[in-house]
Formats: sequence, C-alpha cells, structure tokens
Amino acid sequence: MKYIKINKNDKFAYITITNEKHLNALNNNLLKELSLAIDNLESDTAIRVIIIIGQGHKAFAAGADIKEMYGMTKEDAFEYSKLGSEIFYKIETLSKPVIAAINGYALGGGCELAMSCHIRYATSNAVLGQPEVKLGLITGFGGSQRVTKNLSKTNAMEMLLSGRNYTAHECKKIGIINDLFDSKDEMLERVNLVAKLISQNAPNAIAKTIELINKSYDMHTDDGLSIESIEFGKLFDEEESNEGLESFIQKRKPSF
Repeated sequence: MKYIKINKNDKFAYITITNEKHLNALNNNLLKELSLAIDNLESDTAIRVIIIIGQGHKAFAAGADIKEMYGMTKEDAFEYSKLGSEIFYKIETLSKPVIAAINGYALGGGCELAMSCHIRYATSNAVLGQPEVKLGLITGFGGSQRVTKNLSKTNAMEMLLSGRNYTAHECKKIGIINDLFDSKDEMLERVNLVAKLISQNAPNAIAKTIELINKSYDMHTDDGLSIESIEFGKLFDEEESNEGLESFIQKRKPSF
C-alpha cells in the first residue's frame, strides 16, 4: 500500500495514514487502501482492537484532498462522497473497537474519520473542525449525521454552520474526544493501555456491545448518509462551491 501502513502488536493493530507530505489528506486511493486495511484486520481473528493514527506530528488527517476535488463533476463528487461514507460507516459498525489517536489536525474528512471511530484520544495540539461551508460545500463523509449524534443539537449546529476550528480542550469539553494528552507518546501510552484492556475481554461480547450502542444512536443513518452524498454531489454544479474550492487552492478568501 502507498498511503496506509499496518503494524500489529499482539492483539491490536495500528493503521497509520502515511500521506504526511500532504498532511495525510484523504484522497481517493487512500480511502480505498483504508477500506482494504479495515477488511484485512476484521478478518484477522488474532486482532481484537484497531488504532488509526496519522504519520508525523502535524496531522491525523487534514481533510479531503481539495486539489483532487477541484474540477469534479456532480457525478464524480457523489461517488467520492459515497466511497468515503461507506468506508466510515464500515468503521463505525465494525465488530472490533476502533480507536482514533488524533495527533494534530483532523479537519473536514479527517474529523469525519475520527468521528466514525468508537473511541477518540488526542494530543493537546490537536485541532478538529468541519470547515466545508467555507468552501461552499457540506460534509461528505457522514459528518452531518455523526456530529449530530455525538454532540447536542446546538453544538452540532455551531460546528457545522460556523466551520471554525476547535482546540483539543474545546473538543474534550463538548465530548468529541475522550481525553487529551500533552504529547504523542503520552497519548499512545493511554491508547495501548485501553487497547490491552479491551483485548482481554470476550470478543463476542465486545462485538455485541458495539452493535447495541450503535443501535441506541440509530437515526436512520443509512438514509442520512445517502442524502448527504446526493446533496454533496449537487453542490459541484454550483458557482459557490467552485469559488470555494478555487479560493482554497489559490490561498485567498472566497467571495460568496
């Protein structure tokens, strides 16, 4: 794999996103590799817990690949959204716990990836957010559904409508992350401890618990995800989204 590295450690495995040069941005091929990695680890009976982390110290995943998105047709954008949405739904409903170890930026698609994981820890320099509206877009990988399920309605509205970045401390306060740590090493100590504790428990009981917790939050997620992908794709026919994407690439403020 070009963008994904898997390291196994006893009963748990690390999936590292290795697109560090581009702040671990989630391009099409990376998403497909991530899906394959999840499938491989799900079928590996020796692995009880999966941990996702970004290579380096700057980013967990800075977001979707804007340059790849620029110039997409409505149909292209729909398929791209559907791909990411299906992969993140696979993570959310996986029978094995998936822990997000958030080191640095987790914006847009990166935040959506983190939100699809069952448990989230972060370094104190982590920054999360859903800035899609600043580009004339909406969340494309399930953010409108998962942010709403994880936060109060008013906090979800603020995050999705303002498009602003949230510090790790703010994220802990509103419940997006379980805990935060001063360094990556400290965070990984906790991640490894929790992964070890989980891996000592009965795997069938763990799988059933994940299923039941997800059911308690079920708000017709499948329908919501489908509608999000359709609406995401439609925006690529709009001047607003073209201006938003173009201004991002040109590093200027958009004119909406």
